[in-house]
Amino acid sequence: MNSPRETPDVLRYTAFSDDPEGGNPAGIVLDATGLGDDEMLTIAAELGYSESAFLTAPPSGGAGAWDAGRAYTIRYFSPKAEVPFCGHATVATAVALGERLGPGELVFTTRAGTVPVTVTREGGALRATLTSVEPHIEEIAAGDLAEALAALDWPAGDLDPALPPRIAFAGARHLVVAAASRERLAHLAYDFARLEALMHRLDLVTLELVWRASAEVFHVRAPFPVGGVVEDPATGAAAAAFGAYARELGLVPEATVLTLHQGEDMGRPGVLTVELRAGDRRIRVGGTGTRIPA
Repeated sequence: MNSPRETPDVLRYTAFSDDPEGGNPAGIVLDATGLGDDEMLTIAAELGYSESAFLTAPPSGGAGAWDAGRAYTIRYFSPKAEVPFCGHATVATAVALGERLGPGELVFTTRAGTVPVTVTREGGALRATLTSVEPHIEEIAAGDLAEALAALDWPAGDLDPALPPRIAFAGARHLVVAAASRERLAHLAYDFARLEALMHRLDLVTLELVWRASAEVFHVRAPFPVGGVVEDPATGAAAAAFGAYARELGLVPEATVLTLHQGEDMGRPGVLTVELRAGDRRIRVGGTGTRIPA
């Protein structure tokens, strides 16, 4: 008779804040070898965080890097489903590995593609910066936008005409919608089922609701009904998509650093740094992270 499989160790870290009460929490299983999809989904659902990350060996040819702890296959599960890429869980995982292995380079193989991450130490805190896969932007049909606004209960007149709605991808698909005022962004009471249905139809992971505070500073919120949670406190994948959106529409210089504030309206403030580099279409998203005490 086979012995029962041991319950894997599940770490809890927050990303985009050095305060355990800030940023976006993620579950992390540093060695998910032998876990099936249903088991990973169960762990994610029991944790209840917007996503949890599960690490296994990298694709064939990377065994040496796996042994050195610098290359992994990573999968992400929300409480309801697997998602192709998750920025905050990537940052949280990189910080957790950085505590064990020291600062340096990591490589994650995701369903969306290969994502390099650099871990550095700034003062007493570790900081992780991921490099996205190749991004792209697309229009949203007028009827789909109208349905999104109806689900949000946002009148079209409350939008910022300088930041037109678009679907943006940098590992996962997000609908970017810009509010004309901070007050509009602060009021988020949407129709969960209606928005979820639209997002499934358009293959969206979150909405990236934004308000531009200044040339390089934005406040953002991210409804996440397809993941089984009302709102994501700090969304690295959406931040990467937003960086691509902002550059594609000429809203920012080709090379710049943007600061995104997220989670304030949820009582979990976090800060995401979005870096655009000239001659490189990929987006870099960075932030601090820390372990959440048991």
